[in-house]
This record gives sequence, structure tokens and C-alpha cells, in this order.
Amino acid sequence: MSAVGWVPGHFGAPDGVFVGVTTRQGGVSGGSLGALNLAGHVGDDPVRVADNRARLRAALDLPAEPLWLQQVHGVTVHVDADGSAPTQPCDAAVTFRPNCVLAVLTADCLPLVLVSRDGRRLGVAHAGWRGLAHGVIEATIAALGGDGEELLAWLGPAISRDAFEVGDDVRTAFARVHPDDVTAFTPNARGRWQADLCQLAKRRLASCGVSRVTDSQLCTFTDAARFFSHRRDPGSGRMATLVWRRG
Repeated sequence: MSAVGWVPGHFGAPDGVFVGVTTRQGGVSGGSLGALNLAGHVGDDPVRVADNRARLRAALDLPAEPLWLQQVHGVTVHVDADGSAPTQPCDAAVTFRPNCVLAVLTADCLPLVLVSRDGRRLGVAHAGWRGLAHGVIEATIAALGGDGEELLAWLGPAISRDAFEVGDDVRTAFARVHPDDVTAFTPNARGRWQADLCQLAKRRLASCGVSRVTDSQLCTFTDAARFFSHRRDPGSGRMATLVWRRG
């Protein structure tokens, strides 16, 4: 069995807290879904997805099955109570318990991890442009208690500015809510815009008082050997960004 691909997140998280993102390597899916697709909504064989998830849990010795979310590019946050997976769509999750594994699936959108300085509060968010524009970061921080100064943030692999071309509608969506966010958009020769998801996330984090932010600086679009990218390969698989604390 091939080793499951895993990129740990290094950002000064407290002892006992584990963070990282899977790669596309080490699973059983094929084609553009290969090999370690962890999503059940992209047309993959459910048996293969289940196999990939079992391989992930075994390779990382996870204390529990990750809380897989039904992501819809929204801002709803699941607050973990007993390790049960949410039954309603949501794009972020938080926990205050050890041995609960939070997860989001991405393939260009930004995965964001939040950890309190004492390691007792954990959060993860699926932050595509829609979620960023509508407040998924703010909602996740509020669910963690609202004290941004006590949080550490890690930005996982996402599509980079140079690869992420968008239209006026996306820029306008940010300008309506946070006019200064237009600085994260660079005009290109085609009359459109290059959007910087990580810069947009950093602006939202700063507005919430989160000052300790580590950017992985990994681009899903350009690193085809390791990462899925929906924009590069429509219908691609999905990586998982995980965070948990051993108790």
C-alpha cells in the first residue's frame, strides 16, 4: 500500500495539537480523482472513497473518524458536542474536546485552521471566495469565543493569485462589504482580475484581532504532483485539511 501523502502544518501550535493537509498520493481512486480523493460528492466510487478515508485514519493514527462536512460555500459553523458528524450543510467546524478530528475538503479554496494558544479550542474553515466575502472566518472565530488575540492561524494550500482569475462580480462582492479588500485584486491584460485568497483571509483575520498567521504559501494549481485543483482539472478529487488534539 502506498504511503498516504501528508503535509504537516508548521505554525507553533501547542504540544499535542496536530495540523496538516493530505496530498493526492497514497489512495485507490483513479483518473483526475487519483489517488487519495477523500470527497464523496465528485463522482468517485463510494467504496474507493471509504477505502481512502480508512487509509488516512490508519496512516495518521487518528483518534476518531474526521467530522466530514457537507460543504456549500456558506458560513455556517458546526460546533462539536459529542463527535457526531453534522447533519446540515456547513463550511466550518470547531471543537473544545480532545480526540475530535475536524476536517474540510478543498481543491483550490483556502483551508484555514485556528488554534487557541493553549490548544484547547480548535477550528477549521473552508474559505473560498464566497465564504470569505460573506464572513466564514468571522463566524468561525465567533464560535471559538471571539477572542482573536488568543488564536493562531494556519493557511493551507490554495490557488494562488497568479492562477486565480475572476470577474467584476467577485471583486464587487468584497467591495460591498469591505471596500478596502479591493487591494487584494490585481487587474490583468484581459480586463479581469487576479484575486489573492490568502491576502483576503489575512485581512479578515486582522480585523478580528488574529495577528499570528502562518501562510503555507502552497499553490494547488501549480503543484500538480501533490495537490488537486478544480480549476486546473475540473471534476478533480479533494484534499483534506485536518486539526485535532490528543487528550
